[in-house]
Amino acid sequence: MSAKVRLTMLNAMAAGDFEQALDRHAQWGLTDLDLKDQIFGKGILELDDKDVERAASLIQARGLAVNTLSTVLFQNDIDTERAKLEADLHHGVPRAIEICRILKPQQVRLIAARTSRRSGSDGLVEYLQRNQPWVLPIYRAAVDGLRAAGQQAVIENECHACIFGCTADVVEFFAALDRPGQVGFIWDIQNLWQMGEFPSLAAYEQLKPLIRHCHLKGGQHDGATIRLRWSTALEDASWPVLEIVRRVVADGVVPVICLNPSHGERKAGYNYEGVVERDIAFLRREVPGIQ
Repeated sequence: MSAKVRLTMLNAMAAGDFEQALDRHAQWGLTDLDLKDQIFGKGILELDDKDVERAASLIQARGLAVNTLSTVLFQNDIDTERAKLEADLHHGVPRAIEICRILKPQQVRLIAARTSRRSGSDGLVEYLQRNQPWVLPIYRAAVDGLRAAGQQAVIENECHACIFGCTADVVEFFAALDRPGQVGFIWDIQNLWQMGEFPSLAAYEQLKPLIRHCHLKGGQHDGATIRLRWSTALEDASWPVLEIVRRVVADGVVPVICLNPSHGERKAGYNYEGVVERDIAFLRREVPGIQ
């Protein structure tokens, strides 16, 4: 059996108040934090130095540690918002590094950008090289800057108009990025489903060499199509949660798995009470190696 895999979640899933969220992490036996937003009412990169010091003190007092600094750097559209992406590189990444010096995360999340003009018939790297040749250099510079500061970069796939529309896009992008061992992939399984690719072990096997972190969400289709329709807990999801998560854990590809809130419509008559606690209990009960 591989080493135990720890669970965490986006900090605001525990509570909107940051101190209450930290207390709830400790109460639920979660030792790792994924810091994104609702931290004293701010996003992680909106914190000033005093905020960061205060957060670090509260975290340390509870014996917790930061696993991921979940920035939303590079979330903008490569086809229409180049200036915002460049600002993220020149201003956002340096601020993330400053915050890392205090909070000491294991990794810093970047977002796989959006594209409003690429068609499904265009290969991702071919499209970038032909139309937006500056995109890969921006990501390389961000990864290199973080690495020079002693930080591990990870890139997450998003769910709407993401440049990562399928497994092949991810594999192709990371190969062209040409930073082996220096940057990892956050596999948000539901997000790739929303982009049109239903979760499968076959996709996992292709992505496995790149995966450093996983985001788990439930979700159901309605049976008429495989498209995500409803928000649900993990135990009621339409995608093969246990088949995939058990393999991820058994293979030891990630030290931590992060819960995210499920996308989709609210389903009439569905019990949404305590979904986060139910997801934690479900995974601990059903997946050997999760703690």
